[in-house]
Amino acid sequence: MVHFEDCSIRTLFVHRIGNASQDEGFITTDQPVTLDDELHGILRNYFCSALTGDEVYHFYNDIGLEQNEVYHEVKKIFEDPDTMVYQSANIAAHLYRHSTHPRIKAGELYIVWFDGVVIEDEVTEAIGIFKSESKETFLNIDLRDKSATIQHREGIPALRPDKACMIFNTEPEQGYKVCIYDHLNRSNEAGFWKDDFLCVQPSGNDYYMTNQVMNIARQFVTGAFAEEFEATKADQADFLHRSVEYFKHHDTYDNQNFADVVFGDTEIKDSFFRFQEDYSSPDISEDTTFSISLPAVKKQSRFFKSVIKLDKNFHIYIHGNNEMIEQGVDEHGRKFYKIYYEQES
Repeated sequence: MVHFEDCSIRTLFVHRIGNASQDEGFITTDQPVTLDDELHGILRNYFCSALTGDEVYHFYNDIGLEQNEVYHEVKKIFEDPDTMVYQSANIAAHLYRHSTHPRIKAGELYIVWFDGVVIEDEVTEAIGIFKSESKETFLNIDLRDKSATIQHREGIPALRPDKACMIFNTEPEQGYKVCIYDHLNRSNEAGFWKDDFLCVQPSGNDYYMTNQVMNIARQFVTGAFAEEFEATKADQADFLHRSVEYFKHHDTYDNQNFADVVFGDTEIKDSFFRFQEDYSSPDISEDTTFSISLPAVKKQSRFFKSVIKLDKNFHIYIHGNNEMIEQGVDEHGRKFYKIYYEQES
């Protein structure tokens, strides 16, 4: 986890980044922004509000870590803070070169040095890289001499930046610990921040592992299991429900135990392990264990829909024991489900 409650901003540079495909250019500054106490508090909350620290990344490059440009520039800042003015301008130029998608908006880029940030109980410095793109119209009302005047001005809402990255001065040989945020994470152009500009990948922490394994289990149940065993929707819904319940009621994930508890049947378990081998990276094997991350469970649970939708008339929610539901077809060719129960509430 990451804590920002006691951190402070030591240095802040602001640059302007346009869209490269539209030749909008970019503007860099060579003087840090002066902050009073009130503005310091506002900006600290603004920068840090989007970062939870649940998922940790690190810089990488297929050729070598030093070839990752953001890593290279940030490392120089950590080694010599006096170079921050030059390195922040280099980071701005690097971001501009990757701002080629036509839907990427122009905006302000903030390069920030933080002191007193806590990550996984370690107090350290951090370099923040933030971009604000969204603009809103603000009204300023002036009441004077029993009359009112209204002026409007366009500005940046002080809620959270559109894109955020925090690089912690720890584990530099592994590419530092990095947290990121992008409010466009479901859009086509979103990949440029994480993949093209930063070039980061998950560090394999508990959040990442929980997220990975739950996603694999869901895809297995709704894909390979359904096809290989000609499973009914009721069977799929039952296994989806069992999967989520396992993660909600266990502190530690054990791959073999998960397969035993959720699937039971030897053939289904073997199919699940084969699916993992085909789908996943070497991070996951039959012997995989890790501490379950509750934030990841909460995130993934939204996609485990243990529900059977029947036309537009009925939804059947499966919360266990699929032996209490039967599927069939009557003499008129109409499909039906028969549900057994003991109590009605």
